[in-house]
Amino acid sequence: MHQASVGFHCPECVKSGKQQIVRGPVTFDPIVTKVLIAINVVIYLWSTNRPQVVEDYALRGGFDGVIGVANGEYERLISSGFLHGSLFHIGFNMYALWILGPQLERLFERPRFIALYFVSMLGGSTGVMILDPNVETVGASGAIFGLFGAIAVVQRSNGAKIWSSGLGPVLGLNLLITFAVPNISVGGHLGGLVTGAAVGAIYVAAVRARQNMWVALAAATALGAALVFASIQISLNPF
Repeated sequence: MHQASVGFHCPECVKSGKQQIVRGPVTFDPIVTKVLIAINVVIYLWSTNRPQVVEDYALRGGFDGVIGVANGEYERLISSGFLHGSLFHIGFNMYALWILGPQLERLFERPRFIALYFVSMLGGSTGVMILDPNVETVGASGAIFGLFGAIAVVQRSNGAKIWSSGLGPVLGLNLLITFAVPNISVGGHLGGLVTGAAVGAIYVAAVRARQNMWVALAAATALGAALVFASIQISLNPF
């Protein structure tokens, strides 16, 4: 797949002299990215010095005697992704969102970008349920790592080498920090990364197959539903 000035060019179409392009507006305002950042910042300011907010909305399994996903509080799979533990935590995540978000929002268009963000967040929550279900977890990192995964897939589909593009070193550094620094959710980061790559692959495959991109959106949504189901089941039957 070749990256066009706006959207994708299907390789087979280019060879045949025809082009199939998923178009975005020529002048583009990444409004979804801005709204996501604003929501995260407002919630951070609101929750600062309010430990009960974290208690009520952070992600945890809930099968160890405390209230959580296993007790029917499924909203924690999403609400935890809008909470942050420190100014550095939210600053790092929002900076990454501002760098990555506009590119993907323009490339995939807004509905599919929204799906990518939230399905990646659910993937991060599933990763937490697998590896750290008893640890109170907050942050948008699962969704952010999902954006990294999606961009990596798009670059590879265009024939680009992520190590040459600069994405590889940045992603590698973030993975090193994930494993080397204490109190960072390995499950959340890896779950988001894998899920984002999967959603990116769905979108790329849809373009190559010349399918309507709403089909890709439906497939991504189905993946999100499957992740919710998996997270609930894991919370009820922990490893």
